[in-house]
Amino acid sequence: MNISSMDDPIFERIRKRIPLFWENPDRHKAALTLPTLPLGREDIEDAERRLHRFAPVISELFPETKPRKGVIESELIDAVPLAREISACYDTPLPGRYFIKADHALPVAGSVKARGGIYEVLWFAEDIALKHGIITETDSYLTLLSNDAKKLFSDHTLSVGSTGNLGVSIGVTGAALGFHTQVHMSADAKPWKKAQLRSRGVDVIEYGGDYSAAVAAGRKGVQDNPRAHFVDDEDSKLLFLGYSVAALRLLTQLQEQDIVVDDNHPLFFWLPCGVGGAPGGITFGLQHVLGDPARCFFCEPVDAPAFLVGMLTNFEGGVSVYDVGLTNKTAADGLAVGTPSILVGRLVKHLVSGSVTVTDEDLFRFVELAHRSMGLKLEPSATAGCMGPLLLHSSPEGRGYLEAVLGRTPPESSTHITWTTGGSLVPEDEFSDYLAAGERLCETV
Repeated sequence: MNISSMDDPIFERIRKRIPLFWENPDRHKAALTLPTLPLGREDIEDAERRLHRFAPVISELFPETKPRKGVIESELIDAVPLAREISACYDTPLPGRYFIKADHALPVAGSVKARGGIYEVLWFAEDIALKHGIITETDSYLTLLSNDAKKLFSDHTLSVGSTGNLGVSIGVTGAALGFHTQVHMSADAKPWKKAQLRSRGVDVIEYGGDYSAAVAAGRKGVQDNPRAHFVDDEDSKLLFLGYSVAALRLLTQLQEQDIVVDDNHPLFFWLPCGVGGAPGGITFGLQHVLGDPARCFFCEPVDAPAFLVGMLTNFEGGVSVYDVGLTNKTAADGLAVGTPSILVGRLVKHLVSGSVTVTDEDLFRFVELAHRSMGLKLEPSATAGCMGPLLLHSSPEGRGYLEAVLGRTPPESSTHITWTTGGSLVPEDEFSDYLAAGERLCETV
């Protein structure tokens, strides 16, 4: 489908902001698709090795990472209590096993962006240090905490455009290493995220426009500066690879939880999606380590389904949610983007199983249900994946897909992992507002 097909019935549902389950008709076998891509498993493993080299540095800079010796990773936690609450609230049976990949609690940045964002900062630091002879790859990277290294880094600028969470990961890590760090933030960004960055000495530049405007301004601001690096959420292979490392680490967690993954035991991943970088990188990694039984769905707000629009229009440059008649206004600030990453779209368009869209009202309900059932502290963006299992089991499209995937295998044989993306750093007063809104909305289901 391309832009000329925007009179297709699915666009009418998108325009009406009706939550939907969409199966990607262009998903291909992983074994056929992965060899055709410009990145491969060796790139994921190279990223993991780089993170390992930096682990002692991260441990020193951020004491909260010491228990894992500087490895920034989240838990895979049993989410049956949450599934039961959602099932009861929406009167929809949810068979199978349920887990949460708790990136909302990742140390340092408190969101999934800690993966890709911090990785790109470390790549930049390593690149500069190697070029200037501060270290070699066989040295202890603790040398990067020396005065000489900090002086070198202070002469360089890190810049990023963000709605919030990516800016936090870049800003916090860049400033800790000594870089001059700029975060260009859109009107969608939460005030507390801006305040947190400024408290770390980060230069926060605000814009009245949306995410794309902030990215464009940030990109333009460094183009003539040879000592500057722009972290381009729309076009960064480094971010993508940083996110993909999660798949290598997840394998051990699946084994610890006795989760079988094969054709008779499909594993559904429900991944909140904005521009596509984090869910795209995770999907890329999962297809390498788990193959076709890993079913990856991107979950987006009904007002900002940028990646779904990209999929439907084959990622023709410039096509946005505004072209469909949507506002890009959503409480899910981390997912409030008008256009998807063309780079990521072209890398994963044959690997993604489909898309799910969700209303803001449902996001707030899920925030309250997650806290009620498991004591989790999530922001609205982080709960988008909770809609996936609901639509899989309740919508005609979802049930049809499930029947095609499972055949005669009972639904209880499947496992669902909802990937949460942020929340642990949300101020208590704002989180209380989320809970109050969710509690009111739960009464109206």
